[in-house]
Amino acid sequence: MGLPALEFSDCCLDSPLFRERLKSHEAELDKTNKFIKELIKDGKSLIAALKNLSSAKRKFADSLNDFKFRCIGDAETDDEICIAKSLQEFAAVLRNLEDERIRMIENASEVLITPLEKFRKEQIGAAKEAKKKYDKETEKYCGVLEKHLNLSSKKKESQLQEADSQVDVVRQHFYEVSLEYVFKVQEVQERKMFEFVEPLLAFLQGLFTFYHHGYELAKDFSDFKTELTISIQNTRNRFEGTRSEVESLMRKMKENPHEHKNISPYTMEGYLYVQEKRHFGTSWVKHYCTYQSDSKRITMVPFDQKSGGKGGEDEAIILKSCTRRKTDSIEKRFCFDVEAVDRPGVITMQALSEEDRRLWMEAMDGREPVYNSNKDNQTEGTAQLDNMGFSIVKKCIHAVETRGINEQGLYRIVGVNSRVQRLLSILMDPKSAETEDEISAEWEVKTITSALKTYLRMLPGPLMMYQFQRSFIKAAKLENQESRTSEIHSLIHRLPEKNRQMLQLLMNHLANVAKNHKQNLMTVANLGVVFGPTLMRPQEETVAAIMDIKFQNIVVEILIENHEKIFNTVPETPQSNCQLLLSRKRSMDSKPPSCSERPLTLFHTAQPSEKQENRNSIINSSLESVISSSNINSFLHSNSTPQSNMNSSDPDLEVVKPSRPNSLCMRRRSKVKGGFIKPAWKMPYLPLVA
Repeated sequence: MGLPALEFSDCCLDSPLFRERLKSHEAELDKTNKFIKELIKDGKSLIAALKNLSSAKRKFADSLNDFKFRCIGDAETDDEICIAKSLQEFAAVLRNLEDERIRMIENASEVLITPLEKFRKEQIGAAKEAKKKYDKETEKYCGVLEKHLNLSSKKKESQLQEADSQVDVVRQHFYEVSLEYVFKVQEVQERKMFEFVEPLLAFLQGLFTFYHHGYELAKDFSDFKTELTISIQNTRNRFEGTRSEVESLMRKMKENPHEHKNISPYTMEGYLYVQEKRHFGTSWVKHYCTYQSDSKRITMVPFDQKSGGKGGEDEAIILKSCTRRKTDSIEKRFCFDVEAVDRPGVITMQALSEEDRRLWMEAMDGREPVYNSNKDNQTEGTAQLDNMGFSIVKKCIHAVETRGINEQGLYRIVGVNSRVQRLLSILMDPKSAETEDEISAEWEVKTITSALKTYLRMLPGPLMMYQFQRSFIKAAKLENQESRTSEIHSLIHRLPEKNRQMLQLLMNHLANVAKNHKQNLMTVANLGVVFGPTLMRPQEETVAAIMDIKFQNIVVEILIENHEKIFNTVPETPQSNCQLLLSRKRSMDSKPPSCSERPLTLFHTAQPSEKQENRNSIINSSLESVISSSNINSFLHSNSTPQSNMNSSDPDLEVVKPSRPNSLCMRRRSKVKGGFIKPAWKMPYLPLVA
């Protein structure tokens, strides 16, 4: 299991879980730092001690063999797996070279020691400095906050406002430092995949030039060396794209932190001070509290941010009522009282600010007023998968393939934005679309390619659709290439017809581009980097989603390499649809199936306004007509082919494999990117009932 992704939205909450994740990253950095330091020491010993060359090389090889990479995320790409096992490959080569006992290479210090020291000082050293600054700001913020919350409410209003302003400044500064530290930690974690594997590769390449007797060994190693070089380059390319996306997200979080909060299972969560009665009086203890409105459950975790540890056992209560505490009834500010069903007495809590108290009381149905932030209604972009849309894409493809398919950096080099927008406005004008069959020769190829990519991003949703995003990513994470291709093949045929037709048109074109990669330098991997984020986008923009961009690229690579099979053949089904329906009905007679036991799901394509009862009745009638057939064996035999006759008998029903319910239960919301709206929607999920 890899390291958990650090979400920028968690920097604002600064929850215990966030601190634990941050500690795991810090521990991994310390481990990497110690490893690099030891590696540098071993390399110097190898150069200096020719008499002890054999033992030094053995130790160096052992160090490489023992270290294991830990990547961010729950799966690794083929390139990352290749890079991860590269250290073990290097160790095996060094053990073979030990038998030769030839002189140590002269330039080992330049190609090995210097880059590692540079990475350790510039990257890991910068991360350590950022940690010191983060710890200092944490202590400062907590101290100022505690001092601020202890101010008496009887002080002058001007003094209180000044104190509030001071706390806001310190809080904002702490938040910015936290964001920068998280960004730096994740950047170093990503950089280490190539920053110090590449010097090791250069060191080994230098060894081969000085070892005549290692010639055969070098030939055997050359295939893996080529694969590793490509993996490093692919990883570097993906890192550059990922880094820019993460940096962009960080800037958005700095500008509007509340608009990019992570989706939480809790109605409200954050830090509260809870009044506790002691034998010597009362004290205010800091707790990290969560509240769920459905169950009315409040969980309180005593936690000290400065020490990073718990201060006692967790406590959970069931909310009965919540009442705002009047300022003149208590010396503390921002207080409210909570009554619990399963605990006698009143619990007095102190929020961090007036706004924080309002949010807590709003979540708990207290007496504070509710403020709704209604956003203006947004209109969809003009790009659509209609006749005009297909015409625009075909014109762009024709222009590229006839004028500049051999142009270097095709689709990677972008055109001038003003010219791209002007070309799009011409292409999307209905009047010019009727009169012009081709794109004028005055437009540069880079402008046309940028217009094509921009048009695809202007669609109301990504071409490969939001609801299939997780399924495509999971398919790319499968163990072998055959399984990935098969699963993606199946998913492509679950897309709407127009989406699939547009995707087929685009993949045929990209395959033609890749065939000319010797001239245009655009290999399948490079095209995957360019079109992965264009054709696939997650609904929620998070760090974890950005880290999955590399798997989006793999999906596009598979589509390009296997476009003829995927789009021109129907995916194989292991069992006929009728057999699945019969087994479904038998299981429904005994017990309702769990989500993992559902063999298939029926989606009804009627209008969204149709009532649920009508949709279920259609499904039930279709089932009954199948089950009650007088010659069921004949029916099963006729439906044993890969193409089920069920679809032909009822065109309103489409049988597809179900995805997990959680992936279908998306929030109905809209998200703006690049000035165009990408509304999120989901296919209605209809349970199959007997």
